[in-house]
Amino acid sequence: MCATPTISSPPDFLRLLAHDLRWQLLQLLSYSDYRVQELVALVERPMNLVSYHLKQLRQYELVHERRSSADGRDVYYSLDLERLHTLYQQGGQQLHPILGNAMTSTPTGAPHDNPLRVLFLCTHNSARSLMAEALLREVAGNRAIEVHSAGDEPSAVHPLTLQVLAAEGINSQALRSKHMNEFENQHFDYVVTVCDRVREHCPVLPGDVALVHWSFADPAAVQGSDEERYGAFADTAQRLRVRIEHLLRVIDHDAATVESSVA
Repeated sequence: MCATPTISSPPDFLRLLAHDLRWQLLQLLSYSDYRVQELVALVERPMNLVSYHLKQLRQYELVHERRSSADGRDVYYSLDLERLHTLYQQGGQQLHPILGNAMTSTPTGAPHDNPLRVLFLCTHNSARSLMAEALLREVAGNRAIEVHSAGDEPSAVHPLTLQVLAAEGINSQALRSKHMNEFENQHFDYVVTVCDRVREHCPVLPGDVALVHWSFADPAAVQGSDEERYGAFADTAQRLRVRIEHLLRVIDHDAATVESSVA
């Protein structure tokens, strides 16, 4: 005797995504953080309409907003990819158990002759961009990726940067603060700004470079106890790791696409 399947309505989450403009906004925010006026220009829709749909996505906690550290009048919007992934799994599980299976392994990539070059930028190159440099180098595995970081007002490696990386088991002895002029006229495949201020001063880079922005507050600006200050650095490192893991999936996907087109 065959059991009758349970019939249910589609999850609200899928109803939310089944809208052309909201889908376009998510596609853009899956690539980079943007200000609302930039999103308006990219989707070519009125400001009030874009703001309305961003509000819908924020209410579902798929999109978060953070006031710019460069200009307090601006707000950056970012996509919570982890929550989006979880909700997709839950929605798939409702339809069929196999669709709810999590991706338990991270692609390790394949070594090749021409390394992909990534540059992280922030203002002082003392915390965010240096942690990103070290984390990407660690998480990349055997991928052929050359990673650097720099700032437009470089200072020195923050001691808490070294402490957090050491707690992650990452060797940070070679890290140093560098001016972005050191990489002038060099080609990079990806340039990732992790600071709102430096995004506005990002130099014109040669070649076909992918410009990505991750809006992170400066953990060095946090005041309070030693525990609170360390916690700000540790939280930044954790959130950078999540972003880097997603970036690596994009890199792997793009590399596989190129290989298949050549074949």
